[in-house]
Amino acid sequence: MPLYEHVFIARQDLSNAQAEGLVEHFGTVLSDNGGKVVESEYWGVKTMAYKINKNRKGHYAFLKSDAPAPAVQEMERLMRLHEDVMRVLTIKVDEHEEGPSVQMQKKDDRDDRRRERR
Repeated sequence: MPLYEHVFIARQDLSNAQAEGLVEHFGTVLSDNGGKVVESEYWGVKTMAYKINKNRKGHYAFLKSDAPAPAVQEMERLMRLHEDVMRVLTIKVDEHEEGPSVQMQKKDDRDDRRRERR
């Protein structure tokens, strides 16, 4: 099955538990349609570069999935209909990177990775 990475932004007035509940909810949507969530991360409340729906901040969440295209389309459809989700981004990847995402790494670890790539 194809591999995908999803990032979504939820409204800032949700509690942390509600935002993490959204991650679980959309993970079950994927699993109900034949896919699976490989890894999920809750990045917390972050300030956005510009206002979206009169909000300056939002709860960011990240999902790595292994799912067929119809399952991803259904999850995206439900995300776009959900009143608490402001933005959604899904990309298809060749393989998932090991370990935590760049957002979850400490700044020192990111600098070390940058030196290794050169």
